[in-house]
Amino acid sequence: MAELRTLVLVLGDQLDLEASAFDGFDPACDAVWMAEVAEESTHVWSSKARTAMFLAAMRHFAIALRAAGRPLHYTRLESADNPGALGAQLRADVQRLKPARLVMTAPGDWRVLQAIQGVAKDHALPLEVRDDRHFFCTVRDFAAHAKGRKSLRMEYFYREQRQRHGILMHDGAPVGGQWNFDAENRDSFGADGPGAVPPRAAFEPCAVTREVLALVEQRFAGHPGRLERFVWPVTRAQALQALQAFIDDRLPLFGRYQDAMWPGDPWLYHAHLSAALNLKLLNPREVVGAAEAAWRDGHAPLASVEGFIRQILGWREYVRGVYWTQMPGYLERNALDAQQDLPAWFWTGGTDMACLRDALTQTLAHGYANHIQRLMVTGLYLLMLGVRPQQVHAWYLAVYVDAVEWVELPNSLGMSQYADGGLMASKPYVATGKYIQRMSPHCKGCRYDPGQRSGDTACPYTTLYWDFLMRHETRLARNPRMALQVKNVARLTGAQRQAVVERAESIRRGEVGAVLGVAHG
Repeated sequence: MAELRTLVLVLGDQLDLEASAFDGFDPACDAVWMAEVAEESTHVWSSKARTAMFLAAMRHFAIALRAAGRPLHYTRLESADNPGALGAQLRADVQRLKPARLVMTAPGDWRVLQAIQGVAKDHALPLEVRDDRHFFCTVRDFAAHAKGRKSLRMEYFYREQRQRHGILMHDGAPVGGQWNFDAENRDSFGADGPGAVPPRAAFEPCAVTREVLALVEQRFAGHPGRLERFVWPVTRAQALQALQAFIDDRLPLFGRYQDAMWPGDPWLYHAHLSAALNLKLLNPREVVGAAEAAWRDGHAPLASVEGFIRQILGWREYVRGVYWTQMPGYLERNALDAQQDLPAWFWTGGTDMACLRDALTQTLAHGYANHIQRLMVTGLYLLMLGVRPQQVHAWYLAVYVDAVEWVELPNSLGMSQYADGGLMASKPYVATGKYIQRMSPHCKGCRYDPGQRSGDTACPYTTLYWDFLMRHETRLARNPRMALQVKNVARLTGAQRQAVVERAESIRRGEVGAVLGVAHG
């Protein structure tokens, strides 16, 4: 090759042949750079499934790049000269290849951007960071929306997005006469359960993916999670098949049951598309377009379609805007001064709380849990327990196959843990075990009673709910949306308060909830 004009940097969550980084690409004088490095699995204790998802998708994308005739410099994890860190590998390759400039699509992780900018600066190389077209909204657009606002509510942003892009709109008004259909989208399955749910889209690992699975088992043997049931889509073609399967089979009932849970069934009517979206194997425009078309064709009801589109057009875009307008300081926020350590059994599933055990074991088995399990089972418990939000963030970033920091951090630190003091959420999402009892049958097979707040059989969720309200009573009394809950606390006698405090302290000491003898790691 002649003198290298442009080295196009492609990260593990940028697997799109049409990405902005490739605009103007000339194979005669440009080349692509990709690297697998251990640092991306060790800066948090990344689960085997998450690491395998990224590596398998990257290797398949490398095949697609070569098939498209784009020169590629690709470093594999097992390469003898791999330094193990993204910045170090880029530094070595820049010295070897001597490109005139670097080009990339905007990354999804502040830490990675800083590392790449550092390499460019050290080598006095121009670095062009281009907009990521896998979003409806640029960071600049979101910053304009957020300017002057003390709080950032998703609902207002979502309505702007609907109007701006003409999605589920008619003559300037929302179709159906309302912006959301939450009231229709909160059903539980009832005593009979979900019935015959359509099977998830599953993809038997090919030789490339099997090689990755073996490598991850060998290289990251001590990391959490399992790989024997790894059937995620890792190519563009597979991701499109998964999208079509969701539209055909699950979307019609998605909205109605999007908050429901059922023991032993992690998939239910959810889409399972977030990993493919976040790795850029799917474009959100085609996902939203397919859902809207399903409603217009009469295949899926408006409530389900609006509920799904809200997650993509509204929530996904919104959390990205929060991340990039609030970093880097956002990472250190801890408005409730939570200082408890993450329970070690979160890495093993070793708990006798039925709902938590189900959510944790399926997370470790598949690298997946639905949004309500993340917010109102695992996240709710950690919030009320008082775990330091940075440890909560590290756990969520580590265990889920769809976890990229731009989407995971605001969801865990802001929405789930209220650590940003209300920037995202208008109130802390706290509830007793009665919420879980209402949305699932977990409590029927559990030794704890969600109706009890103290005593040996009291549900830890219920105990910690009352303890949380008492610990933060002064702060919460200033929040109008918490007024009724705070009034209920005021009705407790001194003896009732003391009983809650003692039970909560025993939970924090690990005397309640944990299954003894289960070690970390």
